[in-house]
Amino acid sequence: MVESIEEETWELRLYVAGQTPKSVAALTNLRRYCEEHLKGRYKLEVVDLLLNPQLAEGDQILAIPTLVRKVPEPIRKIIGDLSNEERVLVGLDVRPALRK
Repeated sequence: MVESIEEETWELRLYVAGQTPKSVAALTNLRRYCEEHLKGRYKLEVVDLLLNPQLAEGDQILAIPTLVRKVPEPIRKIIGDLSNEERVLVGLDVRPALRK
């Protein structure tokens, strides 16, 4: 049986370069969206390219911060501080959680 996207664990990777304001904002925004819309259904890996620059090549990272959705496929990328929630959710193909 194939898992539906609703039940699948999302694998996200955020590429940053140290603790720049944009990198910190991207991580803060991403965590908030994940907790609100993917609670209990996501894995988030943060890759600091100042510590591991070689990791940028694998996902073809050209700008930072960059968010990469590995699973569910297809792979998607969003560049920037992720401050526009609607754009991030559309870019990741996340259906917004129903607000109470």
